[in-house]
Amino acid sequence: MTLNEAEIGFIGAGNMAAAMMGALVKAGVSGGKIRATDVSEERLKLVKDLYGVNAAKDNRELFDYCDAVILAVKPQQMKGVLESLAPVSAFSGRKLLLSIAAGVPIALIESVLSRGLDKDAAGRLAIVRVMPNTPALVSAGASGMAVNGNVLEADRALARAILETTGIVREFSEDRLNAVTAVSGSGPAYVFFLAEVMMEAAANLGLDPEDGRALVVATLKGASLLLEQGDDSPQELRRRVTSPGGTTQAAFEVLFSAGVKEAFLDAISAAEHRAAVLSGAAG
Repeated sequence: MTLNEAEIGFIGAGNMAAAMMGALVKAGVSGGKIRATDVSEERLKLVKDLYGVNAAKDNRELFDYCDAVILAVKPQQMKGVLESLAPVSAFSGRKLLLSIAAGVPIALIESVLSRGLDKDAAGRLAIVRVMPNTPALVSAGASGMAVNGNVLEADRALARAILETTGIVREFSEDRLNAVTAVSGSGPAYVFFLAEVMMEAAANLGLDPEDGRALVVATLKGASLLLEQGDDSPQELRRRVTSPGGTTQAAFEVLFSAGVKEAFLDAISAAEHRAAVLSGAAG
């Protein structure tokens, strides 16, 4: 089944779900092939007006009708949403579910949705757990995905096609998603923190805030493009900017003496540990 053939449903119409709907429509999927539910009528009206999607009567109707269902609710809401679907109705064919709820393990989704299903139907529940990040809101995201044992190549291809409308996708074993969360899930916040500090420094040095922001944003964007479009390592790119005895070297001497690299490594490890704790609690 191709992306344009699939009936796609969203349980939840928050910011990330809306971004995915918009990316799908931009990629050529008809809004009429997308259904959504949400506890907020205002959110449903917004996505209907923006993308021409259909509002489903309830989660059960959406699940029964759609080929692919994106579970786009907050982690603390997930169990209640799954309970609202269980026991799922008998269905023919395959059912692809993508969960973008941070920290919710595949086993939890399987255990709830498989209740009351015979072995054949339970084996046709293809479940994909996804860790997206906020640049997906501008179709520049990085998503890690893990799959359960029921996922066939056709399921995987459809899942990737859906996710690739918002950016890049890489597949991992589920036990690596905590690392993905720490690196790319939380990663935008690290970059925003760097931007925050650079803008503050620009203001401290007497630059107009608007000029400082423009310089910082363009610098981060340009540096990312150099890293993306070339084969050089970040270390090599940094070396080229760092002339002996120059301004950049003076800056890095301060950073390295303050242990900034070690602090960043510790911070990302702490994020990975917290992701593991939260995932264990959800399961």
